Amino acid sequence: MNTQTLDYIKTFLLGDDVSPNLIQTIGYTDDRNEFYRYNVVIVPSGFFSEGVYGTPESIPSLPLQEIDHIPLLFGTPKTRVIGDTLVVYADIIASTYFLITRYEEMVRRNVRDEHGRFPGKESLPYRAGFILYPIVDEYRRLLRHWLRQSGLELPDIRKGIRKVWLTHDVDAPTLYRSWKGLVRSIRDKRGLIRSFKGKFGALEKDPYYTFPRLFELDKELIRLRKRERCEAVYFIRSGGKAPQDKPHYKLNQKDIARLIDSIEREEATIGLHASYLASEQPDSIAKEKAALEQYTVKEIKWNRHHFLAAREPESLDSLEAAGITDDFTMGYADMVGFRLGTCRPVRWINPVNRRLSSLLLHPLIMMDNTMEAKKYMGLSLDEAQMTGGALIDHVEDHGGELVLLWHNTSLYEDGKSYLPALYPYLLEQIANR
Repeated sequence: MNTQTLDYIKTFLLGDDVSPNLIQTIGYTDDRNEFYRYNVVIVPSGFFSEGVYGTPESIPSLPLQEIDHIPLLFGTPKTRVIGDTLVVYADIIASTYFLITRYEEMVRRNVRDEHGRFPGKESLPYRAGFILYPIVDEYRRLLRHWLRQSGLELPDIRKGIRKVWLTHDVDAPTLYRSWKGLVRSIRDKRGLIRSFKGKFGALEKDPYYTFPRLFELDKELIRLRKRERCEAVYFIRSGGKAPQDKPHYKLNQKDIARLIDSIEREEATIGLHASYLASEQPDSIAKEKAALEQYTVKEIKWNRHHFLAAREPESLDSLEAAGITDDFTMGYADMVGFRLGTCRPVRWINPVNRRLSSLLLHPLIMMDNTMEAKKYMGLSLDEAQMTGGALIDHVEDHGGELVLLWHNTSLYEDGKSYLPALYPYLLEQIANR
């Protein structure tokens, strides 16, 4: 691993509330002649060795060992003092790298669902039982503990939710206001008069157009937490011709134009919702970004992939090349929790060439359909409330970011889904903290 990437991992583990110069007190070496130079030495486990890295043999086997009740992917839970140096054989450097890069998704390229996504239930965090816990952030506490043992003074990790991201993907902005929607309405036996009113009547009457309600709910939490600590983001598609990109909408359509105007009046941020087609053809990302910028007359810096179907590393390379600075895709469709092992934003490291990029990944913690859909977690309302509350607690405990994804369609009250009630419940839980 190159020095730049290693230094970044050490800096990320330490946290941004301490001096970055402290990384000089942490060694990552098995050369005993070098131990004296550091307060704490982490002995490499061999994960990065030639002939090991990138092979199936580099994937940790279960059950995992633990150190201080925290799962350890590489190394052993052993420490010793040599001279004035605390030597640690728990390789939290390799363990952190494995998680924040989604390294196993590179090695297990043949494990994908029908949308080309790596399933959360195939991931090591799920199989080892810690996907609902940010263990990389637990490693941060361990590292500070070891540095204190070596004689250094470090502050406790500051608790509290540093930032809440209320994100919304605009996949199906309306239900009945297209010609296909009119046909659907008639097939739904809504009657001709009601169906034509659905097509040509007031936009706010469309059951999927719940954006005024989203604005209202989000605005209240933003008011309580202030905009620098709570932000709403709407990810809008500007391309994509795959069947999974339906309903296809154009930015200059009357309803979409009105929605974009409303988002801008609410002072929410507009991001690119890279299409399903773009996940298969990453070169399309730059074209879709340019189209959205041309319409909004604003520079677009943030992205989330439709269906969460980013391909690694091709899609992330293309995002960076297109000028995207922040991506909000990194969550699993079939599991809530900590896909990257952390609740803090982290720079993407390409596991193929180990290059540290400029692209910042914001871990997606909770998505609406993930909890309710039978094909995913299939939780009851009580279970979803408990799970959501526990995830909020973990983010608060580690001083991280909380990224929620709620679709406008999930506020449609059809009497069958609990999602319209779950979103305000979660916002209330956040507000109470």
